[in-house]
Amino acid sequence: MAKPKYTPIRPDWWSKTLAGGVLGFTLGVALSGLFAWLGPGGIEAANKVQVVMWLVPVPWMAAFSLVYLFPSGVRAWLWLGAANLLAFGALVVARGALAGG
Repeated sequence: MAKPKYTPIRPDWWSKTLAGGVLGFTLGVALSGLFAWLGPGGIEAANKVQVVMWLVPVPWMAAFSLVYLFPSGVRAWLWLGAANLLAFGALVVARGALAGG
């Protein structure tokens, strides 16, 4: 009987996992913040807090699971970093435009 071949975890999987965990979470926070500002009822909606809170895991887990499709860990960090910059930039613009500042 043949012994199963041992294949270690590829080194870039660690960086991909960290990118999905860290940058995926911050992307989820930014996207839920955009929903808070631009969604129905605006920022003053009374019962919107729970919805915004529960929206964070949706993009976070999507990024966390899709991060392994990147060819390398560096690309995962770069693409998710760029997505974070765009999302937080849009959040700053939305807050400034809607807050009157």
